[in-house]
Parts: sequence; structure tokens; C-alpha cells
Amino acid sequence: MPTLLARPRTFPAWVPLLIAALLIAADQALKAWALAHLQEGAAPVPFIPGVLDWVLTFNTGAAWSLLSGSAVPLAVARLLVGLGILAYLVVRPQNRFLTVVLSMIAAGAIGNTIDGLRLGRVTDMLHAPPLSAVTQALHAGNFPIFNLADSLVVVGTLLLLIASFVGERQPKV
Repeated sequence: MPTLLARPRTFPAWVPLLIAALLIAADQALKAWALAHLQEGAAPVPFIPGVLDWVLTFNTGAAWSLLSGSAVPLAVARLLVGLGILAYLVVRPQNRFLTVVLSMIAAGAIGNTIDGLRLGRVTDMLHAPPLSAVTQALHAGNFPIFNLADSLVVVGTLLLLIASFVGERQPKV
């Protein structure tokens, strides 16, 4: 019985490029909307009340402002990761699941690369009060404000981790 990761590939080699392009476009459109409609330092604007707010901020580093002031070097590293993943998917096609998940991660990396190279900082606009409640309970401050690109990288990575456990389970005989 094939596992989630062992399913045969059915996507043509151009599909990961299309997936990544669409996700990058969505990320950039959301960032453009945020820059046009939100003000840095303004009060949160509820999007999904109690779950998700709009809050414009900028980050010159990585999550939790790690490596602040390193937007360009981080952008170059993100670009290499994103393009490397896409090149891998084109040269060594994978099954549908891995193609989609790795394309998500590549799109997230490239989406934040664009900001880092173009603006010298990454535009963030999503605030999740429930996540901040968790990090505050752990005495780790507020959960960082994030963007779609960040979400693509995190969700893609979590799906890879989950799939690695699902894929390793052996069926009972």
C-alpha cells in the first residue's frame, strides 16, 4: 500500500513553477494592499474578530526580529533557498504532495526576498491574538506579526513534518 509520500508523481515539471508564481503573486498583492490601506503604528483592525487582525509593521530581520538589520543578506539566502527548491522540483520531479508543499515553501522564501531586495525590509500585516496568548503564557512576548509568505513557509514545513511521520508508519499485518 503506497504511503502519502510514495504516491506516483502526476504533475508536469512546470506545475511547481506555476504554483509558486501564483502564491508569490498573492503574497505581493496582499503586501501592496497592506501598504495602501494600513498605517504603521495604528491600532489593529479586526479581520476575523478575536482570531486575526490587520497590523502593518516592517521587519529587517527574520522571525521575532532575529538578525535585525540584515534584510539584504537574508533576502539573498531566501532567494537561493526558494530557487534551489524550485530547481530541484523541475530537475527531480516529486509526487503531488511534495510538489505542492515544497512549492509553498519556495514561494514563501521568494515572496519575502522580493521585499528584502526591493524595500530593504519585509512587510508584515497579520496579527493573531490567540498565538500571542500562547507565546505570552510561555513568557516569550507577543507572537510576531507575519505575512502570507511567512505562513507558506511555516505551513509547508509543518506539512512536511507531519508527512514524514505518516510516511514512516508501517501498516499492521
